[in-house]
Amino acid sequence: MASSMGGMFPGQQPPGPHPTGAPGAPGQPGLLPAPAGSRTQNNTLVDELEASFEACFASLVSQDYVNGTDQEEIRTGVDQCIQKFLDVARQTECFFLQKRLQLSVQKPEQVVKEDVSELRNELQRKEALIQKHLGKIRHWQQVLEDINVQHKKPTELPQGPLAYLEQASANIPAPMKQN
Repeated sequence: MASSMGGMFPGQQPPGPHPTGAPGAPGQPGLLPAPAGSRTQNNTLVDELEASFEACFASLVSQDYVNGTDQEEIRTGVDQCIQKFLDVARQTECFFLQKRLQLSVQKPEQVVKEDVSELRNELQRKEALIQKHLGKIRHWQQVLEDINVQHKKPTELPQGPLAYLEQASANIPAPMKQN
């Protein structure tokens, strides 16, 4: 699949013939419409995404913003950085969706294998969750049984004025014989 990501990483070109025409035109999956003047030959989506992410943090900790008193100017600058990051993130997502579409057209069996693998993983995760809940249910059933047994013991003991003494004396060990 690494070869299907041509054009995304530096020094790589998409495999196959390079069509002429407008980028992103119908019938040309894998080509992204390039924003006007934003990307050069050596500047890829990943580089742009990284740079815009760093710019978001830089705008938040910049001395200009820390020392600045105009909150509206600070907010505008941060909003612009975040908007640029979101735009590049959408372009990156679009790129991967286009590559996924190409893969599903060229190798549909691979997509089915991935789906089956994801379903198996989901089943295993749910099975583990069921086992965890069954363990908790067994624990609480045992706690309830213990409580029921404790409540039944006093009713089984003899009733009467000397019942408490009989119960207390039953717990006292017998005296040992001395020689």
